[in-house]
Amino acid sequence: MDAKLQRRIQRYGWDKAAVAYEAGWSEQLSSAQSRMLELARLAQGQTVLDVACGTGLVALRAATLVGPSGSVMGTDISDRMVQLARSTASERGVGNIRFERMDAEDLQVEEGKFDVAVCALGLMYVPDPESAVRELHRVLRPGGRAAVAVWGQRSRCGWAEIFPIVDSRVKSEVCPMFFRLGAGTALRDAFVQAGFGAVVSDRIETRLRYPSPEAACQATFAGGPVALAYDRFTDTMKREAHAEYLASIESFREGAGYSIPGEFVVVAGNKSESH
Repeated sequence: MDAKLQRRIQRYGWDKAAVAYEAGWSEQLSSAQSRMLELARLAQGQTVLDVACGTGLVALRAATLVGPSGSVMGTDISDRMVQLARSTASERGVGNIRFERMDAEDLQVEEGKFDVAVCALGLMYVPDPESAVRELHRVLRPGGRAAVAVWGQRSRCGWAEIFPIVDSRVKSEVCPMFFRLGAGTALRDAFVQAGFGAVVSDRIETRLRYPSPEAACQATFAGGPVALAYDRFTDTMKREAHAEYLASIESFREGAGYSIPGEFVVVAGNKSESH
């Protein structure tokens, strides 16, 4: 798939998903975000870059961890995500944070600017994720640290049928290789190849809990990566796709809702002091 087209799909797709995103995913992604922040080892006074920051869930937590003497910059390819993150920071009176629209593969930031760089569940959508990891390495000061979280192995993510269900109706081209970084040592290898040292990798099993069929469908179709394609569905297509998706997660029923298995991979590493 053409990289320029994929970036456009991501930009406008996440614009569509932005409003529904937090309601469907903030709790479900928190374990991956927390583990990533632990491995990032944030400290008071540090400068932090959060790539693919979305609505600012991680960036706002990082701003608290680095304190008023530190600072956080969040970047995302989606204008709407950036706008929502700015609004939330303003409403909460968080003064040590800013948000900018930026491409993860071409960060408009000078070399060696940050102490820490993080990216939570965003690298799967980048046309060339290895290039994005190299960018994380570039913007870190010597001795800096990066931490990244991605979705894990496809067979361990019970919601994964969403992609063929959507693609069979409207070609989404969301990310042809969505689960590639979560397979084997792919993400760890990308860190090593980018020049990171002391690389550590962790796999996390999780459960995505939704209280009702409606909540599960809203999160997955309207608040996630297929939102742009879903916006083109007719009402009949939506009903049929919802039914097919709910059938695919029926075995994960828990009372009136669902407890869907998932897996994350979290990797962190250091930039050499000699760079």
